[in-house]
Amino acid sequence: MGKVALEGIEFHAFHGVFTEEKKLGNRFTVDIHVDTDFKKAMLEDDLNETVDYARLYQIAKSHMEEPVKLLEHLGHLMVQDILKAYPQLKSIDIIIKKHNPALGGVVNYSVVKVSYPEDY
Repeated sequence: MGKVALEGIEFHAFHGVFTEEKKLGNRFTVDIHVDTDFKKAMLEDDLNETVDYARLYQIAKSHMEEPVKLLEHLGHLMVQDILKAYPQLKSIDIIIKKHNPALGGVVNYSVVKVSYPEDY
């Protein structure tokens, strides 16, 4: 078993419930961690035998470009597309941070973590 991860992917996006969030957008950070068997990739030096983190990035980017209200839903959509691309994965963790959420006080970020298979 091995882990492939992307951490600290940054986006400016328009997710949220409030009108200001939808209009002005906000800064988000996404982390993706997947567990998979990449023994064959280690031995054969073959990208097709592991998870291509460029593909993970593209999945995250495509969902960050489509506004939704809830980060929970956003994480779910990412998990679904990652599973379509890599159905053999043993687990997926998506961590989404919204920087400086509009809560009326100083908050660095709000965080949602969606995990497969735990949340499914």
